[in-house]
Amino acid sequence: MGLLVQFSDPAQSDVELRRAAVHSMANLCLSVPGQPCLDEPYRSVCFQTFLSVLQSSKTSNVDDIVFCMLLQNALKGIQSLLNGGKMKIMQTDQLGSLLAVLKKCMFHGLPGLSIEMPAALYPAPLPQYDKRSPVKEEQPEPAAFKPTGNRRKKSKGKQKKGEFAEEGKEDLCDAGNESNHGADVLKLNVESSPCADPRVCASGVACVPAGKDPLPSLGAAWKGVSSSESEYSDAEGGMQSKMRSYQAKVRQGALACFLSAIKSVEKRVLYGYWSAFVPDAPGIGSPQSVSLMTIALKDPSPKTRACSLQVLSAILEGSKQFLSIAEDANDHKRAFTPFSVTIASSIRELHRCLLLALVAESSSQTLTQIIKCLANLVSNAPYSRLNPGLLTRVWNQIKPYICHKDVNVRVSSLTLLGAVVSAQAPLPEVQLLLQQPSSSGLSNSGSATPHRFNFSEQWRKALPLEGGPSENPSGCLPPEPCWLIRLCISIIVLPREDPCSDSDANFPSGSVYEPSPVRLESLQVLALLVKGYFSMAQSYLLELGEVACKCMEETDPSIQLHGAKLLEELGTGVVQQHKPDSAVASEKRVPVSMVVTFWTMMLNGPLPGALQNSQHATLQTSACDALSSILPEAFSSLQNDQQILCITLLLGLNHSETPLVKAAAVRALGVYILFSCLRQDVMFVADTANAILNSLHDKSPSVRAKAAWSLGNLTDTLIVNMETMGQSFQEEFSDLLLLKMLRSATEASKDKDKVKSNAVRALGNLLHFLQPCHVAHPRFREAIEESLQALVSTVQSEATMKVRWNACYALGNVFKNSALPLGEAAWAAQAFSALSSVVKSCKNFKVRIKSATALSIPSRRECYGATEQFCQIWGALVEALQKSEDTEDFLEFKYSASLRTQICQALLHLLSLATNTDLPLIWETIRAKGDAIKCYVVQYMKSGVEDNEAGTHTDLCERERLLQGAIEHLHGVEKHPECKTGGRVSVYLEDVLTNHTGATELAEA
Repeated sequence: MGLLVQFSDPAQSDVELRRAAVHSMANLCLSVPGQPCLDEPYRSVCFQTFLSVLQSSKTSNVDDIVFCMLLQNALKGIQSLLNGGKMKIMQTDQLGSLLAVLKKCMFHGLPGLSIEMPAALYPAPLPQYDKRSPVKEEQPEPAAFKPTGNRRKKSKGKQKKGEFAEEGKEDLCDAGNESNHGADVLKLNVESSPCADPRVCASGVACVPAGKDPLPSLGAAWKGVSSSESEYSDAEGGMQSKMRSYQAKVRQGALACFLSAIKSVEKRVLYGYWSAFVPDAPGIGSPQSVSLMTIALKDPSPKTRACSLQVLSAILEGSKQFLSIAEDANDHKRAFTPFSVTIASSIRELHRCLLLALVAESSSQTLTQIIKCLANLVSNAPYSRLNPGLLTRVWNQIKPYICHKDVNVRVSSLTLLGAVVSAQAPLPEVQLLLQQPSSSGLSNSGSATPHRFNFSEQWRKALPLEGGPSENPSGCLPPEPCWLIRLCISIIVLPREDPCSDSDANFPSGSVYEPSPVRLESLQVLALLVKGYFSMAQSYLLELGEVACKCMEETDPSIQLHGAKLLEELGTGVVQQHKPDSAVASEKRVPVSMVVTFWTMMLNGPLPGALQNSQHATLQTSACDALSSILPEAFSSLQNDQQILCITLLLGLNHSETPLVKAAAVRALGVYILFSCLRQDVMFVADTANAILNSLHDKSPSVRAKAAWSLGNLTDTLIVNMETMGQSFQEEFSDLLLLKMLRSATEASKDKDKVKSNAVRALGNLLHFLQPCHVAHPRFREAIEESLQALVSTVQSEATMKVRWNACYALGNVFKNSALPLGEAAWAAQAFSALSSVVKSCKNFKVRIKSATALSIPSRRECYGATEQFCQIWGALVEALQKSEDTEDFLEFKYSASLRTQICQALLHLLSLATNTDLPLIWETIRAKGDAIKCYVVQYMKSGVEDNEAGTHTDLCERERLLQGAIEHLHGVEKHPECKTGGRVSVYLEDVLTNHTGATELAEA
């Protein structure tokens, strides 16, 4: 290592020796499976050596090609260090130095550009991103940008940045003319562009050029540099062509190294360098800053262009949170540019540049990368905060590529459309795009898909169905048929017209249909569209059901699986639409009769077979999920044998040895147990309970989590049946099974949080369900004690807030059961103590609210125990009221009003139950803290209608009745000769009521 360091020193006069030393050092850094990596000191030495090589400048006596090879070897070495997984760039200076040299090498030898970089780039703290004036050139670092193109042409290009559709062609031509290599530089070819050629191929395939530079494997381009690769023809001649090739490999190596760096750095750190690599709209009169899009638009090598797009995709991936702050400015007269507006400008510029690259690209492989990059951008951009129009441009530009002759382009185009329909759905802009006529945006785009957009329905004629379009409810049909649904259905079910049109030989030429990846992507687009825009898809419900059936009948497991997923989305869309709180008017919902027809078709079709296909566990899982999405009203209208079939299949799959299938089956049973037509069937409830308990003891955590959720639903059903059917159901339900459920839920409450949160919910319901005969039974007594201890421990634990919230909710349910000895049992004192502690000190206000709710549930004074305990609860609630605005987390502050509301209700509830022995201690608290309490109670009284976090709806009159009821009760108590407060508590409350009445009258006046 010492010799290599010596020979690779910048002072080494023999450049060839220096290159060989760096090459050897890079090979030492390669990570070989089964071999130990370099130790940390050696890795640091190598990294600094490679960095110094990349920072060095070429001297006049060094051959250009040798210098390129030197840079390639240094880049390969850094990439090997990063890919080995042991090298983590933690220091800002180290990362800044690396990114600076990578940016320099990314443009090495790029025609038309000469860029100088500082020794290091520095991250901009997010609140201080925009330090430039809007009219100055945006340079994220003090780089010298030296364009060699014609100034007049650059000026023309910048005037056109706003409107792509009309002026994009001329803008791109100008960008291409800035290069010194006419034939090799990216530029718009009007004759061959898919967006400029109005002709349609005879085969019905878009006349989009496949390109002259195929990439055997884009993935391989990132692995390293091969000296045998050549991207230029021999006709270009001699050393100049060879030098260009080596320069391109340096750029590719730098981009490959950058990609590895992105994977080695936290995204929040990386986004500090956003403006150094991602374009922003230039200021008026300023040139465009160099970025990754500069390479994508101007590099003559298609492989390099593809590499830059892969890097940009990696940056955009997972950027949703960072980009979520973006917002278009409405006020154009601000003295400064907010960071949110800067990011919005950057998003707009990315759209503009990627669409320019799309129409100019001739290489199919690079075209695929452009579309994938667009899909990543669309998936992460916050369109609801941006002015509409961006997605419309993307939508119209991508349409011609859906039937491009390259399979990968077709697949990525559909992926992009899927990203559009799933981006913050539903968006009004996308809703309008889906309603466009099929020809919209295609007349001047060289569309080659007329048969796709206007396909016939001959495939459906063999299977006439009830409930056609004429039976659709009013308002279901969109003004125009949804062309995207039509397109996807045609790709999935229709034979393609020209089976020999694919340029990719990896797919069987004898296939009748489109290649499998295209059909799979179409199925995913349909599923996403149904999920985000069900109102558009509901008029095609039966037709899409047939598509799902056809897919599940095929032999390709992937097609079967996506058919089942489409079925699940259709079922879920119907269920969501029919929920009681749905915003969809009843006359615009899918009729229940049509839903029954839909599920009858499924159950008479391939769905039962998919559920029993033990060779394909993933398909079974998706089929279970699909079966659980049936509308309850439709299930009750199915034929009896079909209902039995569904239940029998799910109970059988609950014994599957595959955890995925078992988890899906027990979850589906948890859905069915809530169906009104099934929950009153004691036999079904018992069978389901036994199946759930079986899964609750499974060794798989995911199965136990789903089983605990289903157990919570099952116990919800027990409570509903108890309230609606009375003792008849309770007497029929097996005591032995009830005890088994209680013990299993207690055991599950000690499991992981995902299991525990629903286990404690189930415990609360079960303890509420118990009857006096159960409470008195010796076998139950021990189980009750253990379950209550588990609930109290969970409330006091450091578990997640969701678990503690459910535990407080469960104790509230326990307090509703009058058969339990609340005032006497030792566990009751522990429960009240735990809730009193939580209501005062828990960091999460929603948990505090639920604990205050639980403390206000017992309906009789004796339930609260002795005077000392009663007054401790009173004191805890008063203290909690005073602390209701104290929080370290600002996000909790929005719940403080709901917390005060619930505490005030709990305090008035306690006063309405207080006895003469309680009042002296209550009066002591009022005397010490009466002014603060009065202020909060008056505020509670005047807060009017409020739907608080506790789930109670209290209007003004109800609050006044609650206060008046407490006053009347206290009047009666204070008249007792043994009462020592002398009516002072009731007088205090009357004063509160007077203050409230006076404030109300003043407000009305």
